[in-house]
Amino acid sequence: MRRREFIGKAALASFTLTAGTGIVYGELMPKGYVPLLMQDPDPFKMFSIDKDMTVLNDRPWNIESKAHLLNDAVTPNKFMFIRNNGLLPEAIDVDTWTLTIDGESAKQKKTYTLNELKTRFPQYTYHLTLECGGNGRKEFNPPAKGNQWGVGAVHCSKWTGIRLRDVLEDVGVKNDAVYIGYHAADIHLSRSPDKEPISRGCPMEKAYQDETLLAFQLNGEDIPLAHGYPLRLVAGGWPASVSGKWVQRISIRNIVHDGTKMMGTAYRVPCKPVAPGEKVADEDMCIIESMPVKSLITYPKTGALLTLGQELTINGHAWAGELEVAKMEYSIDFGSTWHACELKAPVNRLAWQQFSANISFPQEGYYEVWAKATDSNGKSQPMLLPGWNPKGYLNNACHRIAVKVS
Repeated sequence: MRRREFIGKAALASFTLTAGTGIVYGELMPKGYVPLLMQDPDPFKMFSIDKDMTVLNDRPWNIESKAHLLNDAVTPNKFMFIRNNGLLPEAIDVDTWTLTIDGESAKQKKTYTLNELKTRFPQYTYHLTLECGGNGRKEFNPPAKGNQWGVGAVHCSKWTGIRLRDVLEDVGVKNDAVYIGYHAADIHLSRSPDKEPISRGCPMEKAYQDETLLAFQLNGEDIPLAHGYPLRLVAGGWPASVSGKWVQRISIRNIVHDGTKMMGTAYRVPCKPVAPGEKVADEDMCIIESMPVKSLITYPKTGALLTLGQELTINGHAWAGELEVAKMEYSIDFGSTWHACELKAPVNRLAWQQFSANISFPQEGYYEVWAKATDSNGKSQPMLLPGWNPKGYLNNACHRIAVKVS
Protein backbone atom coordinates (compact mmCIF):
# COMPACT_ATOMS: atom_id res chain seq x y z
CA MET A 1 0.00 0.00 0.00
CA ARG A 2 1.18 3.54 -0.70
CA ARG A 3 2.20 5.73 2.26
CA ARG A 4 -0.57 8.14 3.18
CA GLU A 5 -0.05 11.89 3.05
CA PHE A 6 -3.23 12.80 4.86
CA ILE A 7 -5.13 11.51 7.83
CA GLY A 8 -8.62 12.75 8.58
CA LYS A 9 -11.06 12.03 11.31
CA ALA A 10 -12.27 8.86 9.58
CA ALA A 11 -8.71 7.58 9.38
CA LEU A 12 -8.23 8.33 13.08
CA ALA A 13 -11.40 6.37 13.78
CA SER A 14 -10.00 3.50 11.71
CA PHE A 15 -6.79 3.72 13.72
CA THR A 16 -8.78 3.41 16.94
CA LEU A 17 -10.56 0.33 15.59
CA THR A 18 -7.29 -1.21 14.40
CA ALA A 19 -5.31 -0.46 17.56
CA GLY A 20 -8.20 -1.22 19.88
CA THR A 21 -7.60 2.00 21.77
CA GLY A 22 -7.58 5.76 21.34
CA ILE A 23 -4.56 7.92 20.43
CA VAL A 24 -3.07 9.46 23.54
CA TYR A 25 -2.20 13.11 22.84
CA GLY A 26 -3.81 12.72 19.40
CA GLU A 27 -4.77 16.39 19.45
CA LEU A 28 -1.07 17.30 19.60
CA MET A 29 -0.04 15.41 16.46
CA PRO A 30 1.59 17.66 13.82
CA LYS A 31 -0.72 18.50 10.95
CA GLY A 32 -0.40 15.95 8.17
CA TYR A 33 1.44 13.41 10.32
CA VAL A 34 0.45 9.76 9.75
CA PRO A 35 0.73 7.41 12.77
CA LEU A 36 3.03 4.49 12.06
CA LEU A 37 0.21 1.95 12.34
CA MET A 38 -1.71 3.76 9.60
CA GLN A 39 1.17 4.26 7.18
CA ASP A 40 0.57 0.82 5.71
CA PRO A 41 -3.12 0.27 6.46
CA ASP A 42 -4.29 -3.29 6.82
CA PRO A 43 -7.69 -3.47 5.06
CA PHE A 44 -8.39 -6.90 6.52
CA LYS A 45 -8.35 -5.46 10.03
CA MET A 46 -9.75 -2.09 9.01
CA PHE A 47 -12.86 -3.61 7.42
CA SER A 48 -13.00 -6.88 9.41
CA ILE A 49 -12.83 -8.96 6.22
CA ASP A 50 -11.43 -12.41 5.53
CA LYS A 51 -7.76 -12.75 4.65
CA ASP A 52 -8.66 -14.54 1.40
CA MET A 53 -10.36 -11.43 0.01
CA THR A 54 -8.51 -9.70 -2.85
CA VAL A 55 -7.64 -5.99 -2.66
CA LEU A 56 -7.94 -4.50 -6.15
CA ASN A 57 -7.45 -0.87 -5.21
CA ASP A 58 -6.88 1.18 -2.06
CA ARG A 59 -7.75 4.68 -3.27
CA PRO A 60 -10.64 4.25 -3.35
CA TRP A 61 -11.02 0.89 -1.61
CA ASN A 62 -12.20 -1.89 -3.92
CA ILE A 63 -12.00 -5.40 -2.51
CA GLU A 64 -13.25 -8.63 -4.07
CA SER A 65 -14.49 -11.89 -2.64
CA LYS A 66 -13.86 -15.32 -4.18
CA ALA A 67 -16.39 -17.90 -5.30
CA HIS A 68 -15.62 -20.39 -2.51
CA LEU A 69 -16.02 -17.67 0.14
CA LEU A 70 -19.60 -17.02 -0.96
CA ASN A 71 -21.04 -20.41 0.00
CA ASP A 72 -23.39 -19.07 2.70
CA ALA A 73 -27.04 -18.52 1.79
CA VAL A 74 -26.74 -15.13 3.53
CA THR A 75 -23.36 -13.53 2.84
CA PRO A 76 -21.55 -12.60 6.08
CA ASN A 77 -20.06 -9.10 6.25
CA LYS A 78 -16.53 -10.51 6.19
CA PHE A 79 -17.06 -11.94 2.69
CA MET A 80 -18.89 -8.98 1.12
CA PHE A 81 -17.14 -7.20 -1.73
CA ILE A 82 -16.37 -3.51 -1.19
CA ARG A 83 -16.82 -1.09 -4.09
CA ASN A 84 -16.16 2.59 -3.43
CA ASN A 85 -15.81 5.51 -5.83
CA GLY A 86 -14.41 8.06 -3.39
CA LEU A 87 -12.92 8.32 0.08
CA LEU A 88 -14.84 7.14 3.12
CA PRO A 89 -16.90 9.84 4.86
CA GLU A 90 -15.31 11.53 7.86
CA ALA A 91 -16.72 12.44 11.27
CA ILE A 92 -20.08 10.70 10.97
CA ASP A 93 -22.41 11.70 13.80
CA VAL A 94 -25.61 9.64 13.85
CA ASP A 95 -27.22 12.10 16.26
CA THR A 96 -27.04 14.88 13.67
CA TRP A 97 -27.33 12.79 10.48
CA THR A 98 -30.27 13.80 8.30
CA LEU A 99 -31.86 12.78 5.03
CA THR A 100 -33.33 15.50 2.81
CA ILE A 101 -35.82 14.80 0.02
CA ASP A 102 -36.06 17.51 -2.63
CA GLY A 103 -35.98 17.98 -6.39
CA GLU A 104 -38.06 19.42 -9.21
CA SER A 105 -40.76 16.79 -8.76
CA ALA A 106 -41.01 16.88 -4.97
CA LYS A 107 -44.17 18.58 -3.71
CA GLN A 108 -42.12 19.91 -0.81
CA LYS A 109 -38.58 19.78 0.52
CA LYS A 110 -38.42 17.74 3.70
CA THR A 111 -35.63 16.70 6.07
CA TYR A 112 -35.70 13.72 8.44
CA THR A 113 -33.40 12.71 11.26
CA LEU A 114 -32.28 9.09 11.48
CA ASN A 115 -34.46 8.59 14.51
CA GLU A 116 -37.50 9.95 12.65
CA LEU A 117 -36.88 7.56 9.77
CA LYS A 118 -36.58 4.60 12.13
CA THR A 119 -39.64 5.43 14.24
CA ARG A 120 -42.10 7.06 11.84
CA PHE A 121 -42.06 4.42 9.11
CA PRO A 122 -42.55 0.62 9.19
CA GLN A 123 -39.35 -1.43 9.03
CA TYR A 124 -38.78 -4.35 6.66
CA THR A 125 -36.07 -6.95 6.16
CA TYR A 126 -35.20 -8.51 2.80
CA HIS A 127 -32.45 -10.73 1.42
CA LEU A 128 -31.22 -8.73 -1.58
CA THR A 129 -28.65 -9.56 -4.27
CA LEU A 130 -26.19 -6.80 -5.08
CA GLU A 131 -23.69 -7.25 -7.90
CA CYS A 132 -21.22 -4.77 -9.34
CA GLY A 133 -22.03 -4.01 -12.98
CA GLY A 134 -18.38 -4.76 -13.79
CA ASN A 135 -18.27 -8.18 -12.09
CA GLY A 136 -16.28 -10.43 -14.44
CA ARG A 137 -14.66 -7.47 -16.22
CA LYS A 138 -11.18 -9.02 -16.32
CA GLU A 139 -12.31 -11.63 -18.85
CA PHE A 140 -13.08 -9.10 -21.59
CA ASN A 141 -10.68 -8.73 -24.52
CA PRO A 142 -9.73 -6.11 -25.58
CA PRO A 143 -9.42 -5.24 -21.88
CA ALA A 144 -11.90 -2.77 -20.45
CA LYS A 145 -10.82 0.01 -18.10
CA GLY A 146 -11.80 -0.20 -14.45
CA ASN A 147 -11.30 -2.57 -11.54
CA GLN A 148 -10.48 -5.98 -12.94
CA TRP A 149 -13.13 -7.91 -11.06
CA GLY A 150 -13.16 -11.69 -11.25
CA VAL A 151 -16.42 -13.37 -10.17
CA GLY A 152 -16.58 -12.22 -6.55
CA ALA A 153 -18.21 -8.77 -6.78
CA VAL A 154 -21.60 -10.09 -5.70
CA HIS A 155 -23.34 -10.92 -2.45
CA CYS A 156 -26.79 -11.54 -1.03
CA SER A 157 -27.17 -10.27 2.52
CA LYS A 158 -30.02 -9.41 4.87
CA TRP A 159 -30.91 -5.71 4.84
CA THR A 160 -33.23 -3.97 7.29
CA GLY A 161 -34.67 -0.52 6.80
CA ILE A 162 -37.69 1.40 5.60
CA ARG A 163 -39.21 1.46 2.14
CA LEU A 164 -38.08 4.41 0.05
CA ARG A 165 -41.62 4.54 -1.31
CA ASP A 166 -43.05 5.36 2.11
CA VAL A 167 -40.74 8.35 2.52
CA LEU A 168 -41.39 9.60 -1.02
CA GLU A 169 -45.14 9.40 -0.43
CA ASP A 170 -44.76 11.28 2.85
CA VAL A 171 -43.01 14.11 0.99
CA GLY A 172 -45.35 14.02 -1.98
CA VAL A 173 -44.40 13.30 -5.59
CA LYS A 174 -45.56 15.34 -8.59
CA ASN A 175 -47.02 13.60 -11.63
CA ASP A 176 -44.02 14.53 -13.81
CA ALA A 177 -41.51 12.52 -11.70
CA VAL A 178 -39.45 10.05 -13.73
CA TYR A 179 -36.31 9.37 -11.66
CA ILE A 180 -34.69 9.66 -8.26
CA GLY A 181 -31.04 10.51 -7.69
CA TYR A 182 -29.00 10.08 -4.52
CA HIS A 183 -26.37 12.36 -2.98
CA ALA A 184 -24.00 11.05 -0.35
CA ALA A 185 -21.32 11.94 2.18
CA ASP A 186 -18.35 10.18 0.57
CA ILE A 187 -15.47 12.42 -0.50
CA HIS A 188 -14.14 12.93 -4.02
CA LEU A 189 -10.58 11.63 -4.51
CA SER A 190 -9.47 15.21 -5.18
CA ARG A 191 -11.04 16.24 -1.84
CA SER A 192 -12.88 18.98 -3.69
CA PRO A 193 -16.11 19.78 -1.78
CA ASP A 194 -17.72 20.71 -5.11
CA LYS A 195 -17.38 17.25 -6.65
CA GLU A 196 -19.35 14.09 -5.95
CA PRO A 197 -17.58 10.72 -6.41
CA ILE A 198 -20.83 9.17 -7.60
CA SER A 199 -24.49 10.22 -7.76
CA ARG A 200 -26.70 7.72 -9.52
CA GLY A 201 -30.34 6.77 -9.25
CA CYS A 202 -33.21 4.81 -10.76
CA PRO A 203 -36.62 5.28 -12.41
CA MET A 204 -39.60 5.88 -10.15
CA GLU A 205 -40.90 2.37 -10.85
CA LYS A 206 -37.79 0.90 -9.20
CA ALA A 207 -37.85 3.47 -6.40
CA TYR A 208 -41.43 2.45 -5.57
CA GLN A 209 -40.74 -1.29 -5.34
CA ASP A 210 -41.38 -2.89 -1.94
CA GLU A 211 -37.79 -4.14 -1.74
CA THR A 212 -36.09 -0.79 -2.43
CA LEU A 213 -34.96 0.23 1.03
CA LEU A 214 -33.36 3.03 2.94
CA ALA A 215 -31.37 0.59 5.06
CA PHE A 216 -29.61 1.05 8.39
CA GLN A 217 -28.89 -2.58 9.32
CA LEU A 218 -26.93 -5.32 7.60
CA ASN A 219 -27.31 -8.91 8.81
CA GLY A 220 -28.93 -7.70 12.02
CA GLU A 221 -26.28 -5.13 12.97
CA ASP A 222 -25.47 -1.53 12.13
CA ILE A 223 -24.17 -1.28 8.56
CA PRO A 224 -20.33 -1.15 8.57
CA LEU A 225 -18.80 2.13 7.42
CA ALA A 226 -17.45 0.60 4.19
CA HIS A 227 -20.98 -0.50 3.24
CA GLY A 228 -22.76 2.80 3.86
CA TYR A 229 -23.16 3.49 7.60
CA PRO A 230 -25.39 4.96 8.86
CA LEU A 231 -27.88 5.02 5.96
CA ARG A 232 -27.84 3.70 2.41
CA LEU A 233 -30.09 2.80 -0.48
CA VAL A 234 -30.47 -0.88 -1.36
CA ALA A 235 -32.06 -1.67 -4.72
CA GLY A 236 -31.51 -5.39 -5.35
CA GLY A 237 -31.27 -6.90 -8.81
CA TRP A 238 -29.80 -3.77 -10.44
CA PRO A 239 -26.12 -2.74 -10.63
CA ALA A 240 -24.93 -2.16 -7.07
CA SER A 241 -24.03 1.42 -8.02
CA VAL A 242 -27.76 2.21 -7.82
CA SER A 243 -27.63 1.33 -4.11
CA GLY A 244 -25.95 4.51 -2.92
CA LYS A 245 -24.06 4.47 0.38
CA TRP A 246 -23.94 7.18 3.08
CA VAL A 247 -27.06 8.80 1.64
CA GLN A 248 -27.87 12.33 2.85
CA ARG A 249 -30.15 13.59 0.10
CA ILE A 250 -32.47 12.12 -2.52
CA SER A 251 -33.73 14.29 -5.33
CA ILE A 252 -36.97 13.50 -7.14
CA ARG A 253 -36.31 14.38 -10.77
CA ASN A 254 -38.48 15.23 -13.77
CA ILE A 255 -35.62 14.06 -16.00
CA VAL A 256 -33.32 11.03 -15.99
CA HIS A 257 -30.92 11.83 -13.17
CA ASP A 258 -27.79 13.52 -14.50
CA GLY A 259 -25.46 13.05 -11.52
CA THR A 260 -21.86 11.86 -11.55
CA LYS A 261 -21.50 8.46 -13.28
CA MET A 262 -25.00 8.62 -14.75
CA MET A 263 -23.81 10.12 -18.04
CA GLY A 264 -21.44 9.12 -20.84
CA THR A 265 -20.39 5.46 -20.77
CA ALA A 266 -20.63 4.93 -16.99
CA TYR A 267 -22.83 1.93 -16.16
CA ARG A 268 -24.02 1.80 -19.75
CA VAL A 269 -23.65 -0.73 -22.55
CA PRO A 270 -24.07 -0.32 -26.31
CA CYS A 271 -27.75 -0.25 -27.25
CA LYS A 272 -26.85 -2.55 -30.17
CA PRO A 273 -24.07 -5.18 -30.39
CA VAL A 274 -20.67 -3.85 -31.44
CA ALA A 275 -17.40 -5.44 -32.55
CA PRO A 276 -14.71 -5.91 -29.87
CA GLY A 277 -12.70 -2.73 -29.48
CA GLU A 278 -15.17 -0.59 -31.42
CA LYS A 279 -15.62 2.99 -30.23
CA VAL A 280 -19.21 3.74 -29.28
CA ALA A 281 -20.73 7.22 -29.13
CA ASP A 282 -22.25 8.26 -25.81
CA GLU A 283 -25.69 8.65 -27.36
CA ASP A 284 -25.55 4.99 -28.47
CA MET A 285 -25.04 3.72 -24.92
CA CYS A 286 -28.01 2.53 -22.81
CA ILE A 287 -28.28 2.62 -19.00
CA ILE A 288 -27.97 -0.78 -17.30
CA GLU A 289 -31.08 -1.66 -15.32
CA SER A 290 -31.95 -5.26 -14.34
CA MET A 291 -28.85 -7.47 -14.17
CA PRO A 292 -28.70 -10.60 -16.39
CA VAL A 293 -29.17 -14.21 -15.27
CA LYS A 294 -26.06 -15.63 -13.63
CA SER A 295 -24.80 -18.36 -11.30
CA LEU A 296 -21.78 -19.24 -9.19
CA ILE A 297 -20.44 -22.58 -7.98
CA THR A 298 -19.37 -21.92 -4.40
CA TYR A 299 -18.49 -25.48 -3.36
CA PRO A 300 -16.09 -27.06 -3.91
CA LYS A 301 -13.27 -24.65 -4.60
CA THR A 302 -11.86 -24.99 -8.10
CA GLY A 303 -9.07 -27.58 -8.25
CA ALA A 304 -10.95 -30.32 -6.37
CA LEU A 305 -9.23 -33.73 -6.27
CA LEU A 306 -11.34 -36.93 -6.34
CA THR A 307 -10.77 -40.64 -6.65
CA LEU A 308 -12.54 -42.61 -9.36
CA GLY A 309 -15.97 -43.68 -8.14
CA GLN A 310 -16.22 -40.82 -5.67
CA GLU A 311 -19.31 -38.67 -6.14
CA LEU A 312 -18.93 -34.90 -6.10
CA THR A 313 -21.56 -32.67 -4.52
CA ILE A 314 -21.61 -29.13 -5.86
CA ASN A 315 -23.63 -26.20 -4.60
CA GLY A 316 -23.91 -22.52 -5.33
CA HIS A 317 -26.23 -19.62 -6.04
CA ALA A 318 -28.13 -18.31 -9.06
CA TRP A 319 -29.85 -14.97 -9.62
CA ALA A 320 -31.53 -13.10 -12.46
CA GLY A 321 -31.94 -9.41 -11.70
CA GLU A 322 -35.64 -8.56 -11.51
CA LEU A 323 -36.59 -12.10 -12.54
CA GLU A 324 -36.37 -15.50 -10.86
CA VAL A 325 -34.16 -18.38 -11.93
CA ALA A 326 -36.41 -21.09 -13.38
CA LYS A 327 -33.83 -23.78 -14.17
CA MET A 328 -30.29 -24.66 -13.09
CA GLU A 329 -28.03 -27.12 -14.91
CA TYR A 330 -24.47 -28.42 -14.89
CA SER A 331 -22.21 -29.93 -17.54
CA ILE A 332 -18.98 -31.96 -17.27
CA ASP A 333 -18.37 -32.22 -21.04
CA PHE A 334 -17.82 -28.55 -21.90
CA GLY A 335 -21.48 -27.85 -22.55
CA SER A 336 -22.22 -30.76 -24.90
CA THR A 337 -24.82 -32.13 -22.49
CA TRP A 338 -26.54 -30.60 -19.49
CA HIS A 339 -28.03 -32.14 -16.35
CA ALA A 340 -30.56 -30.67 -13.94
CA CYS A 341 -29.57 -29.32 -10.52
CA GLU A 342 -31.86 -29.07 -7.53
CA LEU A 343 -32.92 -25.43 -7.31
CA LYS A 344 -34.53 -23.71 -4.34
CA ALA A 345 -37.02 -20.85 -4.54
CA PRO A 346 -35.77 -17.42 -3.41
CA VAL A 347 -36.39 -16.38 0.20
CA ASN A 348 -38.01 -13.27 -1.21
CA ARG A 349 -38.04 -11.42 -4.52
CA LEU A 350 -34.55 -10.23 -5.61
CA ALA A 351 -32.75 -12.77 -3.40
CA TRP A 352 -30.41 -15.30 -4.99
CA GLN A 353 -31.38 -18.98 -5.10
CA GLN A 354 -29.39 -21.97 -3.89
CA PHE A 355 -28.68 -24.96 -6.16
CA SER A 356 -26.98 -28.32 -5.69
CA ALA A 357 -26.20 -31.48 -7.62
CA ASN A 358 -24.44 -34.83 -7.15
CA ILE A 359 -22.02 -35.59 -9.97
CA SER A 360 -20.38 -38.86 -11.03
CA PHE A 361 -17.37 -38.98 -13.36
CA PRO A 362 -16.98 -41.85 -15.86
CA GLN A 363 -13.17 -42.18 -15.86
CA GLU A 364 -9.93 -40.71 -14.55
CA GLY A 365 -8.71 -37.39 -15.88
CA TYR A 366 -9.28 -33.64 -15.92
CA TYR A 367 -12.81 -32.26 -15.92
CA GLU A 368 -14.51 -28.89 -15.75
CA VAL A 369 -17.88 -28.50 -14.08
CA TRP A 370 -19.87 -25.75 -15.78
CA ALA A 371 -22.99 -24.16 -14.28
CA LYS A 372 -25.80 -22.59 -16.32
CA ALA A 373 -28.88 -20.77 -15.06
CA THR A 374 -32.03 -19.98 -17.05
CA ASP A 375 -34.35 -17.17 -16.00
CA SER A 376 -38.14 -17.12 -15.85
CA ASN A 377 -38.26 -15.59 -19.35
CA GLY A 378 -36.34 -18.56 -20.77
CA LYS A 379 -33.02 -16.75 -21.24
CA SER A 380 -29.91 -18.75 -20.28
CA GLN A 381 -26.35 -17.80 -19.46
CA PRO A 382 -23.99 -17.92 -22.43
CA MET A 383 -21.37 -20.66 -22.22
CA LEU A 384 -18.61 -18.24 -23.13
CA LEU A 385 -18.02 -14.50 -22.79
CA PRO A 386 -21.07 -12.46 -23.90
CA GLY A 387 -20.96 -9.47 -26.23
CA TRP A 388 -17.99 -7.15 -25.70
CA ASN A 389 -18.68 -3.62 -24.45
CA PRO A 390 -16.30 -0.69 -23.81
CA LYS A 391 -16.58 -0.72 -19.99
CA GLY A 392 -16.63 -4.47 -19.46
CA TYR A 393 -20.09 -4.73 -17.92
CA LEU A 394 -22.56 -7.62 -17.59
CA ASN A 395 -20.28 -10.62 -18.01
CA ASN A 396 -22.64 -13.49 -17.18
CA ALA A 397 -20.78 -16.35 -18.83
CA CYS A 398 -21.12 -19.78 -17.22
CA HIS A 399 -19.02 -20.19 -14.11
CA ARG A 400 -16.79 -23.26 -14.04
CA ILE A 401 -14.49 -25.12 -11.69
CA ALA A 402 -11.66 -27.57 -12.39
CA VAL A 403 -11.78 -31.15 -11.07
CA LYS A 404 -9.17 -33.91 -11.29
CA VAL A 405 -10.21 -37.56 -10.91
CA SER A 406 -7.48 -40.13 -10.14
